[in-house]
Amino acid sequence: MPHPHPTPHTLVLMRHAKSSWSTDAGDHERPLSTRGRRDARAAGAWLAEQGLQPDLVLCSTSTRTRQTLSGLRDGGLEPRSVRHDRRLYEATIEELVQELHTVDAAVDTVLVIGHNGGIEEGVGFLAARRGHRDWWAAIDEKFPTAAIAVIEVAPDWRELRRGCGTLRAYQVPRG
Repeated sequence: MPHPHPTPHTLVLMRHAKSSWSTDAGDHERPLSTRGRRDARAAGAWLAEQGLQPDLVLCSTSTRTRQTLSGLRDGGLEPRSVRHDRRLYEATIEELVQELHTVDAAVDTVLVIGHNGGIEEGVGFLAARRGHRDWWAAIDEKFPTAAIAVIEVAPDWRELRRGCGTLRAYQVPRG
């Protein structure tokens, strides 16, 4: 029998850490910069300090998102499961939401590591603009590399839609 008052889920949307432009590699293969590696570790430490250990990480297949995940782990993040998905590389908000709709209802916390504009647009689409004016002002100004938005969402991932969530935290960790 379902619980009469299901617990909301936590969605963490993160833009990859700072990438290096000093390479001839194509965009998908561009690695993190030295600063990006430090920021990824700092982001992992911040997530761990907040108790935001994900049950599932949905990660783009790009080099910089994979290296961001590695840095998060170095900082203390301990995800239960990781799924790399090429569709997250240049995902639109519609594609991001479609991917989240496939997450099992038993998964409580999901971390998505992706790229702008899909990640920034995801925050603006999923979180209702209530309260936290300073966070929204910062997000509207720029959603920089390694930025993290924590959104409380419905207890069923299939119910994600425009304005369904509540912004619970916004952080830009720097290492």
